[in-house]
Amino acid sequence: MNPATDRLSATPAGVRLCRIDDVADGTARNFVLQMRAGRFHGFIVRRGGTVHGYVDRCPHAGLPLAQRLDDYLTPDGQLIACSWHGALFEPIDGQCVGGPCTGMSLTPWPVEISGEWITTI
Repeated sequence: MNPATDRLSATPAGVRLCRIDDVADGTARNFVLQMRAGRFHGFIVRRGGTVHGYVDRCPHAGLPLAQRLDDYLTPDGQLIACSWHGALFEPIDGQCVGGPCTGMSLTPWPVEISGEWITTI
């Protein structure tokens, strides 16, 4: 295992990611966390007073979803989109609703709003 390049699929609980105000309602934001065992790549989607987190890996090809930083949502902001193959996912549960991995889901990354912060759980 190479901690500098290995991608992790989970993070410890209690990590403060950012303030809730740092992520505008209806947008998504990328996070890369460097840990001893490797790097974790994930993203969150904010919908009002809730946030949903996912591991940044398409279930179809194993690639990160966004080709451009923080560009995870369709132009209307309603769905998560894989910019490589066009797969579409529901922001609330990560379920694929269109494209090459219909019926599959994104891997959840447990996050929550805790006071003014978005944190891992």
